[in-house]
Amino acid sequence: MRLIDTHTHLDFEGFDHDRDAVLAHSLDVGVERLLLMGVHADNWPVLWEMACDHPALYASFGLHPLFLARHRPEHLAALADWLERLHGHDKLCAIGEIGLDYYLPDLDPQHQQQLLEAQLQLAHRFELPVLLHVRRAHAAMIATLKRQRLPRAGIVHAFSGSWEEAREYLRLGFRLGLGGAGTWPQAQRMHRVLRQLPLEAIVLETDAPDIPPVGRAGQRNSPEYLPDICRALAEIKGVTPEALAEASYRNSCAVFGWAL
Repeated sequence: MRLIDTHTHLDFEGFDHDRDAVLAHSLDVGVERLLLMGVHADNWPVLWEMACDHPALYASFGLHPLFLARHRPEHLAALADWLERLHGHDKLCAIGEIGLDYYLPDLDPQHQQQLLEAQLQLAHRFELPVLLHVRRAHAAMIATLKRQRLPRAGIVHAFSGSWEEAREYLRLGFRLGLGGAGTWPQAQRMHRVLRQLPLEAIVLETDAPDIPPVGRAGQRNSPEYLPDICRALAEIKGVTPEALAEASYRNSCAVFGWAL
C-alpha cells in the first residue's frame, strides 16, 4: 500500500525531538511523500530547508487564517517573492495553507477574506494548486472560488461539510482531504458523505500533529498513522484499503502534477 500524506506540519516543534525517527517509520509503513504546510512567514524557511534535505518531503507556502494577528501586509509581498524565486522547482507544490475560519470569533472575517483573495490571485499568477482550510465557512469559500476560477484547483483540507458542499467543491475541480476526524464513530455525517464520494474525489492526510485518528485521543498525530486512517476510512466507505490508498495516491499526483 503506497500513500501520500497531503497535509502535515512535521516542521512544528512538537516533532523536534524525534522528527527523523517519525519520518523514517512513515516511509517504512508506505508513506512515500509528505507535504509540509506553510502557515506564516517565519516557518517558510524552516520547512523549505526540510523539503530540500529529504527526498520524501515537499513544500507549500501560505498565510493561514489562524495566524491572522501575526500576518503583515509585507508578508504577502514576501510570499510572492518566494513563489517567484522558486517557481518551477520540483519541491514547490502549492499555495497553502490558506482559507477561512469562522469558528473562532476573534478572527475578523473581512480581514480573512482579503488575505484569502490576495493568495488566490497568486495561485492564478503562478498556476499553483491551493490547499484550503475551511471551518464553518463553506458557503463563503465556495462563493469566493466561483468568483475566482483557478487554473488549477487543489484540496479542501480536513473536509467535514455536507454532501451538498462536497458536490460544489467537486464541481469546481477540488479534491477533499480526509483524515483522522472521519475515523471516529461519532462522525456520522462525515461517514454518510464519505460513502457518497467517488474515489476520484478523495485524498488522504493526517494534519499531524493535530486531528489524531480513532483510538489515539489526546495523542500527537503523526504521518506514521496514515495507513491506520486509510484502513478505517476504507472500512466505512466499503472498499479495500488498497483501493482507497491507490485512489488517494493517484488523485494526489494529479493535484500536484507528479508522475505516478
